[in-house]
Amino acid sequence: MKLSRRSLLKATAVGGAAVTLGSGAGSGAVTSAKANAAPIVPHKKGEWLVGLGMADITGACAGQGMMGFSQTEQVAHGIRQRYLARAVIIVDKKTNTPLVHVTVDTCAVFQNIVDAVMERVRKMYGNRYPMDRVMITATHNHNSCGGTSRDVAYYLAASGHMENSAKEEVDGIVEAIKRAHENIKPGELLLGRSMLYNASANRSKRAFDLNPESDKKEMPNGIDPRVWVLRIKQGGKDRGLICWFATHGTSLTDRNMFLSPDNKGLAAYIFEHDEMGVDYLTDKTPFVAAFAQTNAGDITPNLWLKKLEPSGPTADNVLNNAIIAKRQYDAAHKAWESAKPLTGAGIQGVYRFQSMDRYVVRPEFTQDGKEWKTVRTVMGGAGAASSEEDNYTSVVKPFIHEGDKGPLRGFWDWNRENGVVDFDWNYQSPKFNLLPLGYLPVKGWIPQEMPLSIVRLGDLVIVNGPLEYTAVAGLRCRRIVSKKLGVPMENVIMQGYTNSYIQYCTTPEEYDDQQYEGGETQFGRETLGAHLQIYSEICDVMLGKAKRAKDDTDRAYLHNTWIPAWLPKVPADTLPKGKKYGDVLAAPPASVKRGTTLTVSFVGAHPNNKLYRGGTYHEVQKMSGGRWVRVADDFHYDTIYDWERPEKSKTESIIKVHWNIPKNQATGSYRIVIKGDAKADNGKLTHFKGATKAFKVV
Repeated sequence: MKLSRRSLLKATAVGGAAVTLGSGAGSGAVTSAKANAAPIVPHKKGEWLVGLGMADITGACAGQGMMGFSQTEQVAHGIRQRYLARAVIIVDKKTNTPLVHVTVDTCAVFQNIVDAVMERVRKMYGNRYPMDRVMITATHNHNSCGGTSRDVAYYLAASGHMENSAKEEVDGIVEAIKRAHENIKPGELLLGRSMLYNASANRSKRAFDLNPESDKKEMPNGIDPRVWVLRIKQGGKDRGLICWFATHGTSLTDRNMFLSPDNKGLAAYIFEHDEMGVDYLTDKTPFVAAFAQTNAGDITPNLWLKKLEPSGPTADNVLNNAIIAKRQYDAAHKAWESAKPLTGAGIQGVYRFQSMDRYVVRPEFTQDGKEWKTVRTVMGGAGAASSEEDNYTSVVKPFIHEGDKGPLRGFWDWNRENGVVDFDWNYQSPKFNLLPLGYLPVKGWIPQEMPLSIVRLGDLVIVNGPLEYTAVAGLRCRRIVSKKLGVPMENVIMQGYTNSYIQYCTTPEEYDDQQYEGGETQFGRETLGAHLQIYSEICDVMLGKAKRAKDDTDRAYLHNTWIPAWLPKVPADTLPKGKKYGDVLAAPPASVKRGTTLTVSFVGAHPNNKLYRGGTYHEVQKMSGGRWVRVADDFHYDTIYDWERPEKSKTESIIKVHWNIPKNQATGSYRIVIKGDAKADNGKLTHFKGATKAFKVV
């Protein structure tokens, strides 16, 4: 069935800054536990039971650092678009075995987030959903709330751990899982594929080119063009999908200061809102379109590959975000339309939590056929230099660059090859060892343990890891799993950014060039070899050829909190003389043309006084049938909620709403409404609202 399309990517307004998408009509440790929760009654027809759910996970939108580019200057001052968690639960009706897949619109799902979510899930459902078959994976957008990790290296740029935003992420993910659990019904699964060549480019092509021809021929121009779509139905009706494709969430770049889900979240929005008419505020069982990552480690959406000038296919980053999103949507739709019933039956999964501190990699899994080891995490100079194709700013230029290598690499190589002294540095060569994160006092600067898993759903296999895998690193992981399990390569997906986050994984050949990705491959040159060995062993367990490997670490992972948040607390709000909260400071004109941008401003309060997860700070309303009807809000791409301090004040707030009016917006009478909560000196919150006078859209 081909779904009727509403308006999709529509227009640009002022200088490409306002890309509008909407129609303008708007609506507003290894586990093997058995289930002990109330069983789900199998249905007589079909192979599968399915449940879907989504929830808002947006945290503090003002005055706190953002996550992705590790730049202290990137501090949020509003919302371009709320970001979500999208959960899919699939149950094999014959065995009552479930799996959980959650796609999260954040830069990373850190170990502390996963642990907190699973603790809550176990309290609700017992051992119904063990880690064997749970995949919580990030879209890797670089515009989410910072400070949600409890690993020091990941919250330094955000001025410490931000529990307010971390709590919203955990609550939202749990809520999405709960909604999916409560929505489980008989369903159908279909698998589709397509190719997408113009939404990604390899930002470290010189490193990629060092790989063998047998690898490079699988990745045209250094990219992985493969798109997979799992189409999900309930009662014969389409209820959602999971789409996998490799491209970074860096379209909006380090100059963006508004929370946003970047290109993958926007692709989901096009499918959910524009195609299926989802209202994120009111729909209880919405259509769920999850756009997940694969092996995007060296893949950028900034197609022109300009150093410190991220751009392409245009010079406008906001427009590029919409174009790359639309291209992913189109490829997903093509795969969706051609999807065939998923073959095979049953659900199986094996999870391994492995310490990487001096983990021995056997010769059959290494590039040179010799025994290697992984070692504690070290960031290389090339990693600190940043990915220059995705950033306008590099904090270490001109002192450190991509490609920089360690001055003593020859000594470390000789020492390892001759077995003189077994130094950790032997296994990091030729990296320029800059920041020894795994050796710093107190555990928790960065994880030293790696959760890996393989989940099989019929004949579809999802290989999970917590790193950013380059195109070829992901290819090699897929290859070994395909061969071991006897599943066609086209049915094996490498899903990075899953169940934790620990930087990058390159091939050894790429590692030797020490581009950004090699510098961020934390465990040493044979990080990939360790993956191949562990995945091979997991496959043997799945095939019944081996017993589970016992975790050699204490699963009670100690998340470090020894550096407290040093961001000052939000002060009590104050008002400008003669004003009250919600007063209009800059009113709209009597009429506004479609295809233009309208900006209005209000007297406001600090948005972090009360986080409106699942709600909205602003609305665009249209007069219809004698009442005001919401047509846009925080969830929509056509509006921006913008907070700022007025000049010479640290306690007053100005709230601006920018509405990029779609060219096909229905004419009529409109107004813009905000709401918030003002904080008094004693901490008491007072709710307020404000609204502009009516104006015409013509």
